[in-house]
Order: sequence, then structure tokens, then C-alpha cells
Amino acid sequence: MLDGEVDLGVHSAKDLPTDLPEGLEIAGVLDREDPRDAYIGHVSSLGDVPEGARIGTSSLRRRSQILARRPDLNVVDVRGNVDTRLEKLEKGEFDGLILAAAGMHRLGRAVEISFVLEFDEVIPAPAQGVVAIEARHSEDRPVTAAESITDRGALGRMSAERSLASALDATCNTPLGAVATLEHGGMMRLRAFCGLPDGSEWLRDEMEMDASEPEALGLALAERMRSAGATDILARAEEIAA
Repeated sequence: MLDGEVDLGVHSAKDLPTDLPEGLEIAGVLDREDPRDAYIGHVSSLGDVPEGARIGTSSLRRRSQILARRPDLNVVDVRGNVDTRLEKLEKGEFDGLILAAAGMHRLGRAVEISFVLEFDEVIPAPAQGVVAIEARHSEDRPVTAAESITDRGALGRMSAERSLASALDATCNTPLGAVATLEHGGMMRLRAFCGLPDGSEWLRDEMEMDASEPEALGLALAERMRSAGATDILARAEEIAA
């Protein structure tokens, strides 16, 4: 894109770094798919998962939050694309999987979701479920085209989540969750979580602010979380994961 070979790049926003290469910007976002995480298995709630069950996920964020709630579970790493992971589940390598609901919907496999994990159970990754359109600052025509199909609500929510992640120096591999929702009266609520990979120590907080200031909301909540120890928790999480 920087070489001018393409005008626009389309990405899963949760995989985009919060600090983009110089000269590039997120010019637009599409309507957001379900941002929640989903459980694929043979039970109907997290509480129904049998003690000691082998649960597959590649995400430290999911591992941390699941073990914070259910330390009796055996949360293990799983690799491969969605189809590969579902095949491993069918072969009995796992008792359940936790995947992004958005991916299951987009692949036409939503019928295989046993239940979704609500925000009070597991907070999604920042910008999960968002498709972002990246463009060069200097090119007006592609930027205008991306802006013309942008979902403003999704953009605002993503901006709050990415603002918090940036302020906490998080990457897509950091055990950090953040999700914003639009509330009554023109307000936006931002929920966030950070924790150690084994779920033994964690921090969860939320804040509301006028929806017209999503970046300010992200910065404010990040500052409060830093004051409560988030920086130390995430630094130790990074050491453990290294």
C-alpha cells in the first residue's frame, strides 16, 4: 500500500496494531459483526462445562478470563484455522473450543455455536468483529470511498477500544479485553479486562462517557486501570508468555 500498488487494505481490525505505519490510516469500518466470543461444544453455558474439561483456545485473553471464572478447567493451546480447530474438536482432541462469534458467522458456521459468552463473562478483544479499511493519508479518493461506506457506530466503538489498548501498550497477543457499547442518552460504555494467563490475578473496570468522545473514554479508563495496577499485571503477563 505504501508503494502505491493498492489503494485500500481490508483487515480484521483486532489484528491491526494500534500504531499504524507512518502514512497509513484506518479510513473506514464496516457494520460490526457480533463481537462476543463463542463456545463450541456440547453444553449450554459456561457453568455446565464439566470439571477438568479440555478447552481449546489460542488466546491468552480468553485463557485468562475463563480460568479466572473456572480454574478447574484445563485450558490448552489450539492452532490452525477455524475449520482445522473444529475438526480437532470432532476428533475428540478437545471437549470444547472458544472462538470469535464473528468468524463463525462469516464462515456460515454459526449453527455450530453452543452459546455466546456475554460481556460480564468474557470481554472480547479490542475491535473484535470489526472489518477495517486502511488507506494512505495522502490519497483523497480511496479515503473518501472508504468513508462513504463506514458504519459510524462501529467506528466510534472501535475507536474507544483501540484508544484504551494503545494507552496500555497492548498488542493483539496481550491478555487484554475491551468492548464499547452505545447506551441510552448518547452515552458510550467501555468495559475492559486484563489479567495473568493463568487467571490468578486480574483487573476489570468500566466507564461511561458521551459517545462523541470515544478516544477520551478509552484514555480515561486506561488511566484508571493503570492506577489500579494494570501496567504491572500486563508486564508480568508478557514475561510469562515470553
